[in-house]
Amino acid sequence: MSNSQPYRLILTGGGTGGHIYPAIAIANAFKERYPSAEVLFVGALGKMEMTKVPEAGYKIVGLTISGIQRKLTFSNLLVPFKLIGSYLRARSIIKYFKPHILIGTGGYASGPMMLAGAQLKIPYLIQEQNSYAGLTNKQIAGNAKRICVAYANMDRYFPKDKIVFTGNPVRKDIQDVNAKKFEALEYYGFSASRKTLLIIGGSLGAKTINASVLNGIDTLLGSDIQVIWQTGKIYYTDIKRQLEGRESKSILVFDFLQRMDLVYAAADVVISRAGALSISELCLAKKPSILVPSPNVAEDHQTQNALALVNKKAAVLVKDSEALEKLIEEALRLLYDGHRCHELQVNIAAFGKPEAANEIVDEIEKIIHGIK
Repeated sequence: MSNSQPYRLILTGGGTGGHIYPAIAIANAFKERYPSAEVLFVGALGKMEMTKVPEAGYKIVGLTISGIQRKLTFSNLLVPFKLIGSYLRARSIIKYFKPHILIGTGGYASGPMMLAGAQLKIPYLIQEQNSYAGLTNKQIAGNAKRICVAYANMDRYFPKDKIVFTGNPVRKDIQDVNAKKFEALEYYGFSASRKTLLIIGGSLGAKTINASVLNGIDTLLGSDIQVIWQTGKIYYTDIKRQLEGRESKSILVFDFLQRMDLVYAAADVVISRAGALSISELCLAKKPSILVPSPNVAEDHQTQNALALVNKKAAVLVKDSEALEKLIEEALRLLYDGHRCHELQVNIAAFGKPEAANEIVDEIEKIIHGIK
């Protein structure tokens, strides 16, 4: 590929950080290799990608697409009309932008864009983050040129000859977080002589994890540790209200964390959901981790994500149903078990794929060049 030619990419995917941030990481890697490339994102109106993508410096346009609600609602009756409208809008976007390739990372907007791309003879690549393939990606896999995956045995869902094992692309700034340890502690006003616990529930927060922390807040306050706690925006106000009169400089509560490099750098142990992106970041950051898989996902795929690490002694598993009673005690036990932390740290590092984004860009290049 020539640096002089302005390659054009459309990236689509969203709904959660697990779809958005891999797409941004791919865009960043491509722009790093080809600075003149033109990149456009397509998301779903009203979803978090409409704010997170512009924050990363990219233009995004939205489709009026949404999923079917589990309960009977009037909005479900509008879904077929939204699908048709989104497909027509997707065709219009592609005809106007004239991309060399489409890249889909899952989520509502990916379906109409890839369907339109197939109809208009635009090649596309799918990036699947989880050990259990998402519905949209399974539906659009047939016409994909490549399917980049992060787990083994994904030929259960996709054509084997299209699969490339790349790992999940993540933000570049977390690949050497341990070098930022003292900067991170200073940033949060923490002491280097005390252990730090990081609690994250994914980009939208996690109800069970938050409830478990509240249930064990007196134990945390009575412990000689420091805590960074991301609640998620929908839980933040209520949790701050419940903590009134019990605030402490050693427990910092945030709705959303921007500087994940410093967050991971400060942490000695991490409590997290087991979303694919979270796990990929933990592997690169090399952090001893307690995973609490969400039960509210298709085919319980977060448990499968977690077990891939747990079975190799690379993480600790606490079931969602047991978190209220066990989570905080398990975290404190791990924080002060240096031998176990070291074992987890060494084992989880083996799962890291620091070049995932660049390997996906390699596949994008091959597709544009027509190389099989």
